Amino acid sequence: MILTSHIYQSKTESQAKNHLLILHGFLGMADNWKTLAAQYSENGFEVHALDLRNHGKSFQSLDFSYDLMVTDVLGYCQANSINKTNVLGHSMGGKLAMFLATEHPDLVKKLIVADIAPKFYAPHHNEILAGLNAVNFKLKPTRADVESILLPHIPDFGTRQFLLKNLYWQTPGQLAFRFNLMAFLENKLSVGEELPKNAVFSKTTLFLRGGNSNYILDSDFHDIKTHFPQADIQTIPDVGHWLHAENPALFLQITLKFLL
Repeated sequence: MILTSHIYQSKTESQAKNHLLILHGFLGMADNWKTLAAQYSENGFEVHALDLRNHGKSFQSLDFSYDLMVTDVLGYCQANSINKTNVLGHSMGGKLAMFLATEHPDLVKKLIVADIAPKFYAPHHNEILAGLNAVNFKLKPTRADVESILLPHIPDFGTRQFLLKNLYWQTPGQLAFRFNLMAFLENKLSVGEELPKNAVFSKTTLFLRGGNSNYILDSDFHDIKTHFPQADIQTIPDVGHWLHAENPALFLQITLKFLL
């Protein structure tokens, strides 16, 4: 099964296309990246923003792991005749990008990892998943009803709005989430999986972290450099985990300088 995607064609015609794959984070989707993806395309890239398995409009399966997602991305690249590509991943998508680059270095030209380290992350989405699981769509709740159910579990307004973007009208009068919540509940440890100890990607790599985020700590730098010896680690100040959404202009500036 091939992943769905949003494709942004470059305005610049070139015989050898400069591809950029964008891999979204946990509970996200390709649509979260549409503004930045369009801006990358304006700078000469053919951008493929993917919906990963169990997210967005891609296929759903109770099987969920980085190994499977790597296979999905490889299948997508083969189906779209992508032999070389730059890869940008955020959070879970960033960890997936690390697995992809270290296992298939010939595919990846340059790698950008946004606010995630190679280390193991203990499950820390339990309250979010509990809130999402508390929504009973059989009762035909409105969008406002869903938000009120999420509120006690997810007090942060921005996080709630991010999750509510996954609501859609499955049929007239019947809302549903686009992601496969059951797969996430049954595979809680998968998202936090660490990169294998011997995994190395020796090409140019950029790690970007949010200044107010605790996902990449100073103590993680050695681990990053072990796996990615050519890594440049930069910090975007005054932003949290969703650094690309909180300061998209600086995120674009830094990543374009790295890619071009």
